[in-house]
Amino acid sequence: MPQTLRFHLNDRLIEDERAQPTTTLLAYLREQLHLTGTKEGCAEGDCGACSVVVLDAEAAGGPTYRAINACLVLLPMVQGRRVYTVEGLRQDGALHPVQEAMVRELGSQCGYCTPGVVMSLFEACYRRDLREPWQLDDQLCGNLCRCTGYRPIRDAARSVAASCPQDSFHARLAAPADSIAFTRESAGRIYATPTSFTELWSHLAAHPQARLICGGTDLSLLITKRFQDLPELVSLEGLADLRGISRITDGFAGWRIGATTNLAELEAACLADLAAYTPLLRMLRYFASRQIKNRATVGGNLCNASPIGDLAPVLISLGAVAELRSAAGSRRVALDEFFLAYRKTALQAGEILAAIELPELPANARVAAYKVSKRRELDISTVAAGCYVELDAADRVAQIRLAYGGMAATPARARNLEAALLGRSWSLAQVEAALPALAHDFRPLDDLRGSAWYRGLLAENLIRGFVLETQHEARPNLSQRPSATVHLEVVP
Repeated sequence: MPQTLRFHLNDRLIEDERAQPTTTLLAYLREQLHLTGTKEGCAEGDCGACSVVVLDAEAAGGPTYRAINACLVLLPMVQGRRVYTVEGLRQDGALHPVQEAMVRELGSQCGYCTPGVVMSLFEACYRRDLREPWQLDDQLCGNLCRCTGYRPIRDAARSVAASCPQDSFHARLAAPADSIAFTRESAGRIYATPTSFTELWSHLAAHPQARLICGGTDLSLLITKRFQDLPELVSLEGLADLRGISRITDGFAGWRIGATTNLAELEAACLADLAAYTPLLRMLRYFASRQIKNRATVGGNLCNASPIGDLAPVLISLGAVAELRSAAGSRRVALDEFFLAYRKTALQAGEILAAIELPELPANARVAAYKVSKRRELDISTVAAGCYVELDAADRVAQIRLAYGGMAATPARARNLEAALLGRSWSLAQVEAALPALAHDFRPLDDLRGSAWYRGLLAENLIRGFVLETQHEARPNLSQRPSATVHLEVVP
């Protein structure tokens, strides 16, 4: 297993045998390679000043460029990959089209955030799936411009989005991918990226205290914000079987979502193959910035077991099942039984979350998801909800799952309210009569994001909204209004 860090940076091979595995890519670029175009702003993936681009050779739709936050990426995560910074875009003395667009439209003022904006535009330039206005908004909502130069940045984005120039960067997409396998182990410290389950089980047996990592968008914060040491890390990124979305037809009609599937791929699937699962798309729209969604994974969000993790309520409401795997074999656990206590899951020692299975939605199902936060974009939920109802021929509730995040120590179903609504007609009057049962389901959290009183009232109002929203449309989606501060239009 390779112990030398090896990757291409701006098409130049970098090899390093001494770099610490818990060094962030941002720190390495600035402090070791002196490439200071990439800036540090928030050090937690909110501002986008540190955005760089990585070539994702394993992407579902084929190799593609992805803008990522360098402040949250540890060096072994770029093993065998191609990374580009703003210094590497100039070719034969000429600016890249996205740089030319920023100059032409006067999109740079103080210049501090400009490199990150340029790298987000670089991804947009080579994307082939930019079809809706909200997607262009989403592409840039993770980049702050402290000089408020959003209009010229918008104009620059419109001029280059999905243009896919046939240049050397386009040619790189067809280049063969290098192995991302990596292991460095010494003096009780380890960072390993195994490429087989045999290697994975061996590492976990030898290092039972090791933390599992993949996207690192949350775990890396322990390094960048809390300055903690993470001496034992085992990455799941090299296990191809854990990534991807596939149809299930054998004994279970539905879809399998691999645990290391990133949220950008899940969102793309919701626009295509998983179009029936509109609640997932609704939640992903406001989940995080494009840079975060390019790295964050389904399994990471769930195994983090946060009370306010955005995926858990919607997946629980859809009847998701977790596939857990270890050296001893596999087992399946209903997702509403996966969260045991605050930050504690049903995972046992040496066990990983391998996938989430989503059952096929019946024709009579009404589904929706909601996220309420102080900001519309890039914010933590105050309360999130996933709602699912099946009606019988008489429009009575035959099956119901109402799941909440932000109401208790774990994401959980409102079982008392579910029981009060089961068998009743699906109407606002019947829901009003049943809503007092919700007070017996949760003792709402009380913190800076919302008081217990506010959360309790909000939880009730989300159910009222679900009834009203599904009266005429069983699977309502979000409107195509702008979803970010910047309003962009798709260029014909």
